[in-house]
Amino acid sequence: MAKQSRLEGQRRKSSYGPSPALPGPILQSILPLLNIYYLERIEETALKKGLSTQAIWRRLWDELMKTRPSSLESVTCWRAKFMEAFFSHVLRGTIDVSSDRRLCDQRFSPLLHSSRHVRQLTICNMLQGATELVAEPNRRVLETLASSLHTLKFRHLLFSDVAAQQSLRQLLHQLIHHGAVSQVSLYSWPVPESALFILILTMSAGFWQPGPGGPPCRLCGEASRGRAPSRDEGSLLLGSRRPRRDAAERCAAALMASRRKSEAKQTARAAPTTRVTRRSTQESLTAGGTDPKRDLHPPATSYEAPGTKQPPSAPATTSSASASSSTSSSKRAPASSAPQSKPLKRFKRAAGKKGPRTRQGSGAESEDLYDFVFIVAGEKEDGEEMEIGEVACGALDGSDPSCLGLPALEASQRFRSISTLELFTVPLSTEAALTLCHLLSSWVSLESLTLSYNGLGSNIFRLLDSLRALSGQAGCRLRALHLSDLFSPLPILELTRAIVRALPLLRVLSIRVDHPSQRDNPAVPGNAGPTSHIIGDEEIPENCLEQLEMGFPRGAQPAPLLCSVLKASGSLQQLSLDSATFASPQDFGLVLQTLKEYNLALKRLSFHDMNLADCQSEVLFLLQNLTLQEITFSFCRLFEKRPAQFLPEMVAAMKGNSTLKGLRLPGNRLGNAGLLALADVFSEDSSSSLCQLDISSNCIKPDGLLEFAKRLERWGRGAFGHLRLFQNWLDQDAVTAREAIRRLRATCHVVSDSWDSSQAFADYVSTM
Repeated sequence: MAKQSRLEGQRRKSSYGPSPALPGPILQSILPLLNIYYLERIEETALKKGLSTQAIWRRLWDELMKTRPSSLESVTCWRAKFMEAFFSHVLRGTIDVSSDRRLCDQRFSPLLHSSRHVRQLTICNMLQGATELVAEPNRRVLETLASSLHTLKFRHLLFSDVAAQQSLRQLLHQLIHHGAVSQVSLYSWPVPESALFILILTMSAGFWQPGPGGPPCRLCGEASRGRAPSRDEGSLLLGSRRPRRDAAERCAAALMASRRKSEAKQTARAAPTTRVTRRSTQESLTAGGTDPKRDLHPPATSYEAPGTKQPPSAPATTSSASASSSTSSSKRAPASSAPQSKPLKRFKRAAGKKGPRTRQGSGAESEDLYDFVFIVAGEKEDGEEMEIGEVACGALDGSDPSCLGLPALEASQRFRSISTLELFTVPLSTEAALTLCHLLSSWVSLESLTLSYNGLGSNIFRLLDSLRALSGQAGCRLRALHLSDLFSPLPILELTRAIVRALPLLRVLSIRVDHPSQRDNPAVPGNAGPTSHIIGDEEIPENCLEQLEMGFPRGAQPAPLLCSVLKASGSLQQLSLDSATFASPQDFGLVLQTLKEYNLALKRLSFHDMNLADCQSEVLFLLQNLTLQEITFSFCRLFEKRPAQFLPEMVAAMKGNSTLKGLRLPGNRLGNAGLLALADVFSEDSSSSLCQLDISSNCIKPDGLLEFAKRLERWGRGAFGHLRLFQNWLDQDAVTAREAIRRLRATCHVVSDSWDSSQAFADYVSTM
């Protein structure tokens, strides 16, 4: 009897115990009867029994999600991937749970059931899902997300209403300040809404001031309902009875006040065509027949910073440009009375008119100035935006933080902040750039910053100032900076030197500029002083840089500047140069010599899209370097000149190098002859320890690949790792190609694809 029970147990174990990648047959048979909720409940039991449910979740993904994961994505857990996507679809309303019985069960909440698997959440368009998550019925869902979510992404955001922004404020407060979110990424926002962008930035940096009329936070016990706005946040800019404005309008008012203060000090050098001052207003009043002795402006609290002195009145002179941006006057309102709330009207100059722009009625001039204050940040006529940015840049140097439209840091509560911020294709206006720089100067928890194609322009100088201020903060954790843009007012090497000098503790720096600098000697905007304050001619102090990636614009680069960066980076382990051009091979040799003398820890070196056809001796110098472990020559035209002489020299250098582990040669037109010559690296008399070889896009045909495989077999070389064969001409003889790959797989791990070689006819002709 006992023997029979043991046999039944063994039979049951063999029936239930599948391979790691497949579920047991019983799970396969009951799959049509299971919904995802019960499948979740049996997951723990299945693991205890040694069963895997990955194939079931993969099948559910194929049948319900109906999308194929990216080929670059490696899915380690299909269960977590399915539940995370299921949560997003339910939240956005893009999937109907009642349409499939495997998704529908009255005893389970789809959002609550799947929320614990969500590691990254994407919010799109008009903030869909934010209002639903902060609603009271989903309180437990939000609490679960606060502990499970790590990455929050925003894609293709559009303009949103006040209610949606208030919901987002509560959501960010819960997920970042009281949660585990450590990364915020913004993607593809062509026209950012200033108020929404500043809200995301300030909340990500850990600052919290509840919105007006918002519900109190249960976690921090802050009674935000009915709380009066702080003096520096709104009352000084808007007045007691003005409607509360968003951050963009508050910043515009502060910029206007800063401009007026600057004009009072530099009236002689001020350009009257782009400034609206009390003097120009009085001139317009004089032209319009109004008494210039009357005060024109609304109460000072509506647009002036506290403590700002009124500039003295100047004698009226004729100025058609200033008169065209002024209005007629009325009697001044008493200081104790609040200005009346009126609908906001668009204020523009009357193009082509030289006379004053007048309006009848009491308070007309006050309303026009008030309108101008709150739309000046949006006006881009006649270079207005650039001048506002230059004046407002002074707010970063010792001014009150509220001048940037931000709540004063002392008045805001400081909570937990994120460690990774990424901005991809989000154009930064002057206001947004100033806000970012202001926050960065004290964002000590930030570890990684990515700014990709944000149109910084001259604001790059303010970014450098804020990074320098951040580096001086105790506990600064910034170790990775990724910066790329179409243009830069600084040449890329000077910008690199400035960044390395500002952040000596930086470990990873990736910088790319697509087009050359438009001016050789850029001037720092505003009152920031000469360029030497940012760039400097002194030597760069030693830094902690371990990884440096640089993408250059077209044009010859000064090798001494690059060498100065390399000399100061003694800990450098990885260097990547993309599209770098030097005046002569000697300059390139100078860079390589610097690497050999000063960068003894360098392990990986990569060159992409560089013409090295005339630098063959320098390439051989690199292949003989006994400290490098991986070298990449990607689309570098290595074998364009003297291939018959250069290939044997290259193979001989590699055979004597016992430290090189990886060689990547994609896009160098190696051809069959070059591949067979390269096979000699793995011969019996070679001391090479090469284990990774990339020969993609090299015009290799099936017969050449087959001969390469036979030579490896003849030399009896053991498995040497990975061989990459992407985009070669293997489709010209599919049978021979399959045979070659079969033989190669006995030696190494082969990665290939089914590429149509007819698209590469030009390359074929050039190698005939």
